[in-house]
Amino acid sequence: MTPFDYSRAADTADAIAQLRADGAFLAGGTNLVDHLKLGIARPAQIVDINRLPLTDIDETADGGLRIGAMVRNSDLAAHPAIRQRYPFVAQALLSGASGQLRNMASTGGNLMQRVRCVYFQDLTTPCNKREPGSGCPARDGFGRYNAIFDTEGECVAAHPSDLCVPLAALDTVVIVQGPDGERRIPFADFHRPAGDTPSRDTNLAADELIIAVELPASPVAATSRYRKIRDRASYAFALVSVAAALEVQGGTVTDVRLALGGVSHRPHRASNAEVALRGKPATYQSFRAAAEAELANAQTGHDNAYKVPMLRNAITAVLADLAGLPAEDRS
Repeated sequence: MTPFDYSRAADTADAIAQLRADGAFLAGGTNLVDHLKLGIARPAQIVDINRLPLTDIDETADGGLRIGAMVRNSDLAAHPAIRQRYPFVAQALLSGASGQLRNMASTGGNLMQRVRCVYFQDLTTPCNKREPGSGCPARDGFGRYNAIFDTEGECVAAHPSDLCVPLAALDTVVIVQGPDGERRIPFADFHRPAGDTPSRDTNLAADELIIAVELPASPVAATSRYRKIRDRASYAFALVSVAAALEVQGGTVTDVRLALGGVSHRPHRASNAEVALRGKPATYQSFRAAAEAELANAQTGHDNAYKVPMLRNAITAVLADLAGLPAEDRS
């Protein structure tokens, strides 16, 4: 591990003032510490923000929730308002990592998770995300976990966060603070496509700190579910995942929110599926057609074509569950 300077921040302004250009913030450390050990991250300075007063979950004026960036994953998943009004957020959190890691991992840190591509984590191989311009061996090499959307850029790794998938479906807002004060970033604009600068994961400036995320009031989110498909039941990242919220009135879909994980360099809002489903009957056939509409633009490689039928079935099954369809209608 490369030596670094270490300090603790007393408050948000102090944290921002302390951070140097070659430094990094330390929250739960569940991603950063791994990267320090692997040699992927080599900051010359660490600013510990664990004592910052960013641990509250508060009601907003519009009926949503403001979640402090230092709220631990386990605390967020257990919060009554999250479990009742945004159940797929709690489900996504509980599907990730282990209980010990959830006790440390922070809300803001989840937004900053970096990809789990085997080439990104192996310093003996080239990687455009780790060393811009060095190449992307994942395109022609081991690509089982590769993205299937937005694959035109210089990185085809998939975003790994579970929490970010329902946050994408909810039109969440990320609140950040820098030397010039606060700014609000729509969740859809927070993460960057790979493009020609895959080393930049987000649109967060180098001198900014995430201080909170805001979930808008969303009646449809009360009927929601997160489904994660992975290689094993514990401590594994998603092959694919689905975050869905559904409102049905008189047998017709009146509102739907849908996002996918494990499919893109950033959390993927399934807008085509949403458009295809609104106003349609809440049937197995409609749900499958909506899934097909979203997956029509998927771009698969030699190792990851399995993601398309897996997602088709997962989207259909989750929506059918939310609609309360009888089992015999799902075959």
